[in-house]
Amino acid sequence: MLLLTRLLLRNCKYKRALRYRQKRRPAFGGRVMQLHIVLVAPARPENVGAAARAMKTMGFASLRIVDSEAHLQPAARWVAHGAGEILDGVQTFATLEQALADVDFTVATTARSRARFHYYCTPPELLEQLSERKQWVGQAALVFGREDSGLTNEELALADLLTGVPMQADYPSLNLGQAVMVYCYQLASLMGVSTPQEKVASEGQLKALRHRADALLNALDVGDDQKLRDWLHQRLGALQQRDTAMLHTLLHDIEKKLAK
Repeated sequence: MLLLTRLLLRNCKYKRALRYRQKRRPAFGGRVMQLHIVLVAPARPENVGAAARAMKTMGFASLRIVDSEAHLQPAARWVAHGAGEILDGVQTFATLEQALADVDFTVATTARSRARFHYYCTPPELLEQLSERKQWVGQAALVFGREDSGLTNEELALADLLTGVPMQADYPSLNLGQAVMVYCYQLASLMGVSTPQEKVASEGQLKALRHRADALLNALDVGDDQKLRDWLHQRLGALQQRDTAMLHTLLHDIEKKLAK
């Protein structure tokens, strides 16, 4: 721990070095973050249709469905009302893990009481989180759980951030279609706005950082502490791109010290 403390004290040096590197980096074009709406095991076709309609209204197009064929029912298309192309383009998956295989950053909806070690944010705060990540995240996903039971703990563990809609305690419920509309409305500003993309930004940076952190925990003989590992994984998901780059530099220095 003494070694880690000393290295953290050098934070100012890393910040100065990072600012210098960022000033020297050229910009390379732009891109729009693609946000996939993911529905896990929806039971009611009407809810899927309402979700598709909300997406179309707010400019979203990619709908992924896990473990359900509700979108194939006539009721889904009736409720979708003009958003049939979204239902036609639905991608289906057997598991949530498969649905997120090509995703760089995952946000899952749930009640605050289930957040545990995750960073938890409201829809406006989520907009800020995703806006900052547009420079280095190409594929993002917003996951909605089952109508009756939400997401399992194992499914929540796949997320980088958790989010929920604050509601009055005497009626704390939104149906699936309403929840999708709330988030699509809040996040609509993300669609169609390109931001400069740095050539050096890596979409796998967060995953690489997690692997590196795991290796460090093992080297410090605390790799079996699952609570610590879970906390670290979820907190890493809340880091901004600049912080992630700085932490990579810091971990590299720690690894060099441990190797001596």
